[in-house]
Amino acid sequence: VASEIRLTLFNLSHSNTLFALVAGVHSITTVSKVSVEAGKSISIPCLYGSKYQNHVKYLCEGQTWDSCRYAVKTNEADPSGKYLISDEKKQNIFTVTINELTDKNTDYWCVVEINNGPDYKKYFQLSVISTPSVYVDHQRITGYIGENITIRCHHSNSGAMKWCRLDRNCVTGSSGSTDRTTVTTYMREQNVFTVTMSGLRSNDSGWYLCAEGDIQIPVYLNVTEKPITTTTTAGNNKCKNIFMNSTYSKC
Repeated sequence: VASEIRLTLFNLSHSNTLFALVAGVHSITTVSKVSVEAGKSISIPCLYGSKYQNHVKYLCEGQTWDSCRYAVKTNEADPSGKYLISDEKKQNIFTVTINELTDKNTDYWCVVEINNGPDYKKYFQLSVISTPSVYVDHQRITGYIGENITIRCHHSNSGAMKWCRLDRNCVTGSSGSTDRTTVTTYMREQNVFTVTMSGLRSNDSGWYLCAEGDIQIPVYLNVTEKPITTTTTAGNNKCKNIFMNSTYSKC
């Protein structure tokens, strides 16, 4: 998991040595490097400080800060549909989605716009290839309160795997916890790292990372109440009534 200290920079290139005067500690947290399949889409979470909930956020494209250009902003949609952005202010996370990936889509920055000062930013890199080195079956998944959920992380190398909550702790061994939720992992299948989260709670909703070395894949878990379905018979017709989140839907 990568984070950045806000600096007053004399050299803004991320790849060179920075000579800086610390102006205060603020951060953006996001992935560092993601391996993705050409032609597909990827969603990247960018976590920011709560005091910046009402600030404009944007995605900037370019290898260096000096050369990057706006891709999409929270107050200005991308008419091409290539880039999407949403801001979950209650969670202090904005999410950028990049569609129809090509090998030219490699270098990006998550940015919070600061009035009358340098913007806060964090660089991340995409590796767009035919077979990603770390990937999941679904980047967005749903689990139910009190139940378990299993995530399968596919990987092509033999490095150590870990499961992390964005900007929080990681589980690196066969068992551990994230925010008091029990996590177990195993690798019974070749090149598949399996993660099980047990006894889900509503506050387990959020972004997680499956990682091998410096390669990560973000996964969004939505934890909700499980729908309750009952079947009644009226004449020759069977009817299913669904109860979900205190809402009753009658057929």
